[in-house]
Amino acid sequence: MIVINARFLTQELRGVQRFAEQICLALKQLRDDVVFVAPHGIQMHESAKALDVQCIGSHSGHLWEQLDLPLYLRRQGNPLLISLCSTAPLLYGNQIATHHDVTYVRHPESYTRTFRLLYRTMTPIMLSRIKSLLTVSAFSKGEISQFYKYPEKKIFVVPNAVSGAFQPGPPLKEQQDYLLAVSSPSAHKNFSRMIKAFLLLRGHDDLQLRIVGGASGIFSDDNLQRLASRDPRIRFLGRLSDDELISQYQGATAFVFPSLYEGFGIPPLEAQACGCPVLAANAASIPEVLQASALYFDPLDVCHMAAAMERILTDMPLRQSLRRRGLNNVARFSWEESARQVSQRIDALLSPARDRRTNQGSDALGRESSSKL
Repeated sequence: MIVINARFLTQELRGVQRFAEQICLALKQLRDDVVFVAPHGIQMHESAKALDVQCIGSHSGHLWEQLDLPLYLRRQGNPLLISLCSTAPLLYGNQIATHHDVTYVRHPESYTRTFRLLYRTMTPIMLSRIKSLLTVSAFSKGEISQFYKYPEKKIFVVPNAVSGAFQPGPPLKEQQDYLLAVSSPSAHKNFSRMIKAFLLLRGHDDLQLRIVGGASGIFSDDNLQRLASRDPRIRFLGRLSDDELISQYQGATAFVFPSLYEGFGIPPLEAQACGCPVLAANAASIPEVLQASALYFDPLDVCHMAAAMERILTDMPLRQSLRRRGLNNVARFSWEESARQVSQRIDALLSPARDRRTNQGSDALGRESSSKL
């Protein structure tokens, strides 16, 4: 039996939870020896049903992960545990854990002091115990290894992907031109500079900037917030369902990804899967994920970002080329292949244990045979 830590099913769906959800759904199709366990209080009901999840314990959150889950594992004979979000039972050694990035180290301004202290305390303890670590990019592998002095040979890259629901839509005869941005409101997502760049554009009076996600907390400058709020071209759409988000990707003139730091970055891939050309920051893992399929800019240079927006708005052949390259790029990633990589890591860890049990059985049989001679 292999146990999957499905605590993510009780959380709001964001990038980390999406990774865990999709890997679990694919693993369920690949293997018949996996059991999914979670606290009570499920939020992602459809996925929980598909995974046939078992709700155990009496706690929730970190307490469930540190108390109820290890107790359950002990009662089951300490099987291999797979934790696919960024936290895990700290003292459980027979485990493959996951850490997506160290944004809380590189950009502490995006997190509360409590959050930073929690992760910087828990992560080294977890790393000292586990058998292997998964992360989502070669960039994150290097960052985690460097900061925590964790051996790279024990870190395995399992990339994100995009579900098949994200596809190009039918051509629209008449549509509003708009640039689209999708992200959480964290400071390192760099929406403040993106809005400044948009406001520098001239001759695009009917162009909109649509922002999906929370609107609060992305401005360090109150004057900029007031300016953006007064400009009717800047629209905050809030959180959207997948169907609503896909529709926004399909209709956008281009997608803008100005982030200063990403362990991977799923939104540009979602945009590309929907046939939307992407302009993106040349920072962190973004060039690794997008390669030559995006128009890049310096995320710290507002004028450079504005010039990239201007170019993609006025160069139709460039947009068409980026659409083609984007569709080719997103085809490099699949949840099924990423789940196969996780499954192979599971088998690699199980094989030595099976070999030991086989050898022990053979030795016992040999001793028994010798005693009869």
